[in-house]
Amino acid sequence: MADLFDEVDEELRRDQFNRYWKKYGNFAIAGLVLIVVVTAGVVGWREYTKKQRIQYSEQFTAAVALVQDNKSNEAIDALGALAQDANIGYATLARFRGAALKAKAGDREGAAAEYDALSKDSGIDKLYSGLAGLYYVLNTIDSGDPEALATRLTPLTDAESPWRFSAREFSALLAIRQGKPDKAAEIYTQLADDAQTPTGARARAAEMLRALKQ
Repeated sequence: MADLFDEVDEELRRDQFNRYWKKYGNFAIAGLVLIVVVTAGVVGWREYTKKQRIQYSEQFTAAVALVQDNKSNEAIDALGALAQDANIGYATLARFRGAALKAKAGDREGAAAEYDALSKDSGIDKLYSGLAGLYYVLNTIDSGDPEALATRLTPLTDAESPWRFSAREFSALLAIRQGKPDKAAEIYTQLADDAQTPTGARARAAEMLRALKQ
């Protein structure tokens, strides 16, 4: 008798499964297909991006090798091409390196233009746009409008800015250019007295203070 009930129960479950399958089978198949397609897509995308990263890394390494071979112009061209094609990380790195090469070659105007563009690029991390702003000021500190440059440095001198110490040094130099030695001395004093100021910057600040007092 127990075997009979088991057979009946099994038959009922089979009938119920068949009814569910007729009603929802197509959806189940579609769902499984979707899972397979999405999984394949994710795996494929990861493999593609991995290959791209390797390619960008090789391109960047090749450009750096050109610098070491004293082929700066070719390196600048190679970095420019990489900046156009690569992902945001390698593109940003290529733009910074290209601008540095221009500055080293004496093309401060070209370097400043690239740093200016980087500093205003909302697509890159603020840490790097801030650094680009510093480099822009560095490359124009002798030729640019000191008041405009000082204004541009203001947000970078904030207590929360990772670039505050360098920005304050530049601000002091600009104050000297503007004929404001007292303001420069005030900035240098803050740098010299701040225990968080890097050792090199503190030493330079103390030296400039002595020079200003003479």
